[in-house]
Amino acid sequence: MRKQTDVLVLGGAGVDTVVHVPELPLPFADSYMIRPGIETRAGQSGDFVALGLHALGLRTHHLDMIGDDHEGDLVRALHRDRGIPLTEAPLRGGTKRAVNLVGPDGRRLSLYDAARSDDSDRFEESTVRELAAVAHHAHVAITQPCAFTLPVLREAGVTISTDLHNWDGVDPYHEAFALQADVVFLSTTALTDTERTMRDIAGRGRARTVVATAGAEGSYLLHEGELTHTPAVTPPAPVVDTNGAGDAFASGYLLGLLAGEHPRRCVLYGTVAGAHACTVPSTRTDAIGREELLATVAELETGCAAKGVLPAARPA
Repeated sequence: MRKQTDVLVLGGAGVDTVVHVPELPLPFADSYMIRPGIETRAGQSGDFVALGLHALGLRTHHLDMIGDDHEGDLVRALHRDRGIPLTEAPLRGGTKRAVNLVGPDGRRLSLYDAARSDDSDRFEESTVRELAAVAHHAHVAITQPCAFTLPVLREAGVTISTDLHNWDGVDPYHEAFALQADVVFLSTTALTDTERTMRDIAGRGRARTVVATAGAEGSYLLHEGELTHTPAVTPPAPVVDTNGAGDAFASGYLLGLLAGEHPRRCVLYGTVAGAHACTVPSTRTDAIGREELLATVAELETGCAAKGVLPAARPA
C-alpha cells in the first residue's frame, strides 16, 4: 500500500490560555495587571509537533478527540489554516485546555484541565488502523486515550515515537508509552538520575534510542548502549518562551530519522529546531522551516569541523 503520510501524530490537540506574569513562581497577591494581555490560542503538544513536522516539509496527519465547542473550533481552524489534515473523534468532556503562566525569562508553568478527558475515551480502532496503514511513522502524545493505540500501531508495522515530557521515572501512567515506543523523548526536569532512567527505558522496553532534553544544558542521547551529550546552540533571537521547545525538538529529530540520518545528527536537527522555538512568542505557533534548519545545521557542522570537534558526539 502506498504511504501517503510521513508522520501520523496521535493526541495532544488542545487550547492554551497564555498569561504573562512578572515572575515565576508568582507571589501571592489579590490581583495582577497583565500586559501585553491574556490570549487564548490553539496549540498543545500534538498540535505543535504536527505544525513543526509540516513546516519541515513532512506529510503530516493529526488524529485526536476534540469537543464540539469554541476551543475545538480553534483547533480545527489552526489545522485548516496551516493545511494539516486532521481526523477528529468527539470528546464528550470538551476540547483539552490549559493555562500557561509565562515569566519574563520565557519559562512557563502549565495548568492542565484534567476534567476534560475520561478513562473511557477511545479512538475507533478501525480509524487508527486505516491511518496507520498509510503512514511511515507515528508520534504518540501521552494524552488519553493514546495508550490504547500503541498495540494497534505496532501491529500496523509503523515505527513509534513518544514524548514523556517531565516524567519522574516512576509514575506508572507513562510506562506504557515509555516501553512500547522505538524512540522515546523526555525532559530531565523531574529526574533524579537521568542516565539510570534512560537506560531503564531502553533495557525494559523496545526503544533503541532515548533522548533526554535538558534546556540550556543541551540534551543526552542513549543509542545502542552509548550515552552522548549534545550542547545547546545559541538561539537566533532572544528567548521569549520555552513553551513548545520540546515539541519542536521532536519534530526536528523526526525529520532526520525519516531521512535516514544517524541519531546523533537527528539530535542536532532537534537542537536547532528547539532553540528556534524559544524565540517565538507564546501567543504564536510559528515553526522553523526545513531550509533554515538545514542551513543552520550545516553552519554548526562547518564551525565544529574547523575546530576539530564533532557537534553531537561528545561522551556524556
